[in-house]
Amino acid sequence: MNEYFAIFLIFVIGIIFVLVAFFLSSLLQPKKQIHDKYVPYECGVDPDSDARDRYSIKYYLIALLFIIFDIETALLFPWALRYEKLALFGFLEMLIFLGILIAGYFWVWKKGVIKYGAE
Repeated sequence: MNEYFAIFLIFVIGIIFVLVAFFLSSLLQPKKQIHDKYVPYECGVDPDSDARDRYSIKYYLIALLFIIFDIETALLFPWALRYEKLALFGFLEMLIFLGILIAGYFWVWKKGVIKYGAE
């Protein structure tokens, strides 16, 4: 039972610390409401639209695709460092990896997610 007493003591001290922190913050916070505090800060410029504007789904798709292709490209660096030790097997493995990556890129392009030029 003594082994669990230390864990229980740390748990109780953690809960007490959180409750005391909440209590002290409620005592020390300013009570006066300031309107400027709740205005979103945009580099010192007053916002001209609502912060909850709707964005096109294409924005999120492009961002997601950028992250995916960026991470997959970052996987090329460890392979390049060990290229000589991996020999032909590593080269063929990387060709398969790049083939899948390029096939995915063209599939996304064919679906119309990536459009170059003016819309």
